[in-house]
This record gives sequence, structure tokens and C-alpha cells, in this order.
Amino acid sequence: MNFELKPLSLAAAVNEKADLLLVLVSDPVKPGKDALSSVLAHALKAEDFVPKAGRLLSAYRLPAVQTTRVVYAGIGDASPKPVRQGVLAGLGAVRADSVKRVLVLPADGQLSEAALRAVVLAVADGSYSYTLTKSRPEARQLQKITIGLTEVSAEQRAALALAEATVHGVEVAKEWGNRPANHATPTHLAAAAKALASRGSGLQCEVLLPRDVAKLGMGSFMAVARGSEEELRFIVLRYQGAARTEAPVVLVGKGITFDTGGISIKPAGEMDEMKFDMCGAASVLGTFRALSELKPAINVIGLIPTCENMPDGRALKPGDVVTSMSGQTIEVLNTDAEGRLILCDALTYAERFKPRAVVDIATLTGACVVALGAVRSGLFSTDDALAIALQNAGEQAQDLAWRLPLDEDYAEGLKSNFADVANVGGRAGGAITAAKFLQRFATRFPWAHLDIAGTAWKSGGAKGATGRPVGLLLTYLLAQAQAVQTAAAPAVAAKPRRKTAAAAKKA
Repeated sequence: MNFELKPLSLAAAVNEKADLLLVLVSDPVKPGKDALSSVLAHALKAEDFVPKAGRLLSAYRLPAVQTTRVVYAGIGDASPKPVRQGVLAGLGAVRADSVKRVLVLPADGQLSEAALRAVVLAVADGSYSYTLTKSRPEARQLQKITIGLTEVSAEQRAALALAEATVHGVEVAKEWGNRPANHATPTHLAAAAKALASRGSGLQCEVLLPRDVAKLGMGSFMAVARGSEEELRFIVLRYQGAARTEAPVVLVGKGITFDTGGISIKPAGEMDEMKFDMCGAASVLGTFRALSELKPAINVIGLIPTCENMPDGRALKPGDVVTSMSGQTIEVLNTDAEGRLILCDALTYAERFKPRAVVDIATLTGACVVALGAVRSGLFSTDDALAIALQNAGEQAQDLAWRLPLDEDYAEGLKSNFADVANVGGRAGGAITAAKFLQRFATRFPWAHLDIAGTAWKSGGAKGATGRPVGLLLTYLLAQAQAVQTAAAPAVAAKPRRKTAAAAKKA
């Protein structure tokens, strides 16, 4: 799918050929005198249309308009959220298989950089379709999207480039999240990471095999994997955009490619959705895809521990005690709390990079879904500056998160009579006790944990991966890159002021 920005007014748009002209109408709006504005003016006057977010007015074969279908979509105050609502509603008003070229035009000719990004992301989201395992896949029909503005600035072109890279990253995350578990094994994920690094994109990839993980002493990770015939993989991605001496940000993505719950087996209903338990890993792959396009001045490491959680005769049992890479012993009270068991070893591995920050991303707890639903991801952090930066990035990217507490009192439930720590602490505050468990392995760097169990995928008729939180992560990393550049910029010495003739005479 190709996006382009084009200097174009609503009056000139009548001569443009496309399958759909989507006119974005903000509130308030002052229609002009051209043909498209005249229709809008009459509809507003008759109160047949109001420019609230998602409200629509459709027209077909308007006189003097070259585009077959015209849809006016309300976008409220033209901020990113109502713009997204308007675009998705407008695309949903026409048959997807009848639209190959779309022209998007704000009625007043203006869009902020943030609103422009929202348009691009909404178009991509609204036109995405999964095809890999269908015998007669329906290829995406939408091929070209032209966004017309009265004037196109350099900042808006930069915003478009950022939006396109985000789209590509989100779609990588969606694709791998949506794949059935037999088409997205740990081996498949490792191959995908290697392929990403082989595109000449400036990425490097290393894949550790079971013997390598054993040498590192990742006993917790290995214990989860031993119930499956599929071998584990530990994927290490590297992006170097800054000097080698610059400390990297480390992203750790949970990669359970299918989660039965192990011996603590899950109910059969909706267990198929446990293919989405690797969406944290998918978001790391997607973020690196976007980094390879944008090439920001920052160093980033991606760590993906990936395996299946299966219940065979060799599987981990409730009551077993395992030894993590950190040396801490863990009593496994519930084998369905396996994500934290693979993440803890990855967090210990992250220490070797002496990171400026570590962010782990995981579909970790149903308790987080109960707490926050599908709107915001759960955010936990031991560092206030990191938490604020991530939450701000989420607001900017419309990929929202909400910070939850890490009071030490919540760790009481993790005490064990038989090991250093138990892997679960009971139902109460389950998302927090899971984060408290991970915190024990993240004491040597600024750390944050994103619980995306409620936001990584949708159920029901819209079942599928969302690609979150690629937008949040990418926005955060770009802000950090800007901070690195600002800190590295040499101070400019003030030039001495020349004396005026009068001052020289006085001196």
C-alpha cells in the first residue's frame, strides 16, 4: 500500500479520479463555494450531518465530481482520536473489495502532524486482512492512498514517513500474532528475526539454541520449554544507530507461541486464542522493522525468549523448584504462570548490555484485563522518569498505557517455604504480583513492564492481533534518540558582542 501527500484543495479535488473521496470534516467548519463544499453546506444547514467523530454522509456520482463515491466523515476537533474514528467509519461505509484508490482530504485543507499520522494508521488498520493460511486469500484491495492538503510542509512529510514505518511495524506484529501456532513456532520466529536482519536494514540477529541457553544457566526458561516437542529459541536482535559507547535500550518480548497452561491446563473454551501469547515477541519484531526504516540515532537490543507451554510427561509440575539464570530459586505453584518464568532469565541476560533502560512486553495476566480492559496496557516501573516517558509516548501514539503500583507489600504473597520466591501470589492484585516477581530480576537497570494481555488482541467477530504496543515503543525510542542527540550536541559558545562606536569612545 502506497501513501502520498499532495498539495490539493477541496475545490480542485473534483477533478481527481479515485474509488473513494473521504472528506474529513472538523467542528467547526466553514464550507467554501465549490461543488463538494456546497453539498456539505446544505447537509449542515438541514442538520442531516454534524461533524462529530464518526458521523457520516455518503454520496454517489455527484455531478461534476470525478470520484465515484464521496463520504463526508466527522472528525470532531481534528485531534488524533476523533480523526481515527472518522477515517475508520468512512472506510467501513464502502465495500472493501470495491476500493483500490482512496483520496483523503480535510474540508479545511489542514491536518496537524499527529492527525496526519492518525489518518495513515487508521487507513492501514481498516484495510488489513490476514491471508497466510487461507486457501483462497483475499488480497488487500487498497493500493494507493493520497492525502491532500492545502500546503505540504517538510514536517508533514516527516510525519508521513514516521506513520508509514509505524504501519509496517504494526503489520509485522499483527501478522505474527495472527498466525496459528503450527505456523509460528519458536523456530519460525527465529527465522523471521533472521530474515528481518538480512534485509540490509542495519539489524543484526543472533539465535541461541537449547545448548546455548543451558550453558547460560537459564533453568527457569528451560523448565517451561521441556514439555514441548518444539525446541526453544532465544533471539537477540541488535540495532545500532548511535555510537557503540552509547548504552542501549533493551526490549524484552514474551514469546510463548502457544500456551496450554501446562499441567495447570487452561479450560478448552477460547484456548485457541493462546496463539496470541507471543504478541510481546511480535511487538519487538515489529518495532525493529520500523527502526530499520527510520534509522534513529539510538542503540536498541531486542530479546525474545520463545517456546511452547505444553503438558507432556516431561512438563514442569506444580510444586517443582527451578533455578533461574540469576541463581534465584523459584517454586512453581502454577505452570500457567509461565511467561514470567521465561522473562526472568531474559531480564538477567539483559544485564550484560549495561542498558540505559529495559522494557519487557508481555501478555502476562488475565488480572490486567480485569483491571484495565482492552483500552490501556498495564505499565509498571521502578523508575519514575521511564514510566512518565512511556506513558507520554502512549498518549502521543494513541497506544495508551496506565501506570499501576509496585508497593513492596504486594510481594508478601510470593513468599515460599521451599524456594527464594514463588511464581504466583494468589488472585488478588494478580497483575501487580506478577510485576513484583519480575522486579526481583530487574534491579540493576531502570526497568518497566508492559502487561498487554488486554490490548494485544481482540476476541469475537473482530478476533485478531492489534499490533500494540509497537506505536508506543517506537514513539518512546524516537524520543530517547532525540534526547541522546541533544545530550551529545556540543554547547555553542556565545559570540562576543561588538562595541558600538559610542561605547568604544566612552571606554
